[in-house]
Amino acid sequence: MAQQKPPFTLQTAHQKVKAAQALWNTRNPSKVAQSYTPTSIWRNRSTFLRGHAGIEDFLTKKWGKEKEYRLRKELFAHQENRIAVQFWYEYRDAHDFMVWKRCYGIEHWTFAADGKMEKRMMSGNDVVIGEQGRWFKDGVDVDGVALGEKDF
Repeated sequence: MAQQKPPFTLQTAHQKVKAAQALWNTRNPSKVAQSYTPTSIWRNRSTFLRGHAGIEDFLTKKWGKEKEYRLRKELFAHQENRIAVQFWYEYRDAHDFMVWKRCYGIEHWTFAADGKMEKRMMSGNDVVIGEQGRWFKDGVDVDGVALGEKDF
């Protein structure tokens, strides 16, 4: 993640969110884990974990199940060392390769003074969308997709 540091302005919070989006879209667990503090605390739905090893293990398993993962994050709110994010990602289920899903959710992030994330709290819900319902098809810029209310 880009090393914008708190306190965040609207511009640096937006940059931090888009840097996180780009990093997660690499689907590289060890690279992603390095953007968090060594003692970072996570809640991802009903999973709780801590630190680089826990993050890397979690992401390795996640992306083993979520094939062709494509993510978009948008700034929801920010204040000093905190950022709230709305996100959407799509993936093909590794257990049933014909099934496409989208996760909708919110994350709350807290950052250390060095700009690394020290706490990530995520809530999300998956829905089956099918091939015809996909937003983030191959070759599409995830930031260019218009997300309208009819899609929710």
